[in-house]
Amino acid sequence: MKRDDTSILNAELAGAIAAMGHTDVLMIVDAGFPIPDDANRIDLALTRGIPTIEQVLTAVDDELIAERVLYADDVPEMNPPLDRLVNEVYGEGSGTEVDTIPHEDVLAYGSEAKAIVRTGDFNPWGNIVIQCGTDPKAWFADDEVSMPPAYEERYTEMYGEE
Repeated sequence: MKRDDTSILNAELAGAIAAMGHTDVLMIVDAGFPIPDDANRIDLALTRGIPTIEQVLTAVDDELIAERVLYADDVPEMNPPLDRLVNEVYGEGSGTEVDTIPHEDVLAYGSEAKAIVRTGDFNPWGNIVIQCGTDPKAWFADDEVSMPPAYEERYTEMYGEE
């Protein structure tokens, strides 16, 4: 058993995160998301509202470096609490690009996601696409290796240093 009480204990979810590579997609979805039959489904739903998207998103953020996060363009107007949540977790200073896309495009990511995590949340448009990133500090630690400008920008955002 893991010692750190802030780490993800669910074996399937912890394994999926460990298996993520650069640009792989993990989705965190509400209870009603149409998960494809052949998808790697990690079903955390227990009862209505347990766990919430917020609980799962926050736990995943503690362990997975996100390069890009996408969610439905209906959310800012139609579900402001979810919009605030996504931007609090992955907003300015996180080194993560956050975008909205048409709801149908979010649904389409279900067929390419490496894993889809189902929550018990009944949260309209509550489907988040997380594209895995890398830690520029770790990958470009060698002084003789040049860091591309886009990674320098992410590094500065993530660590507040140059």
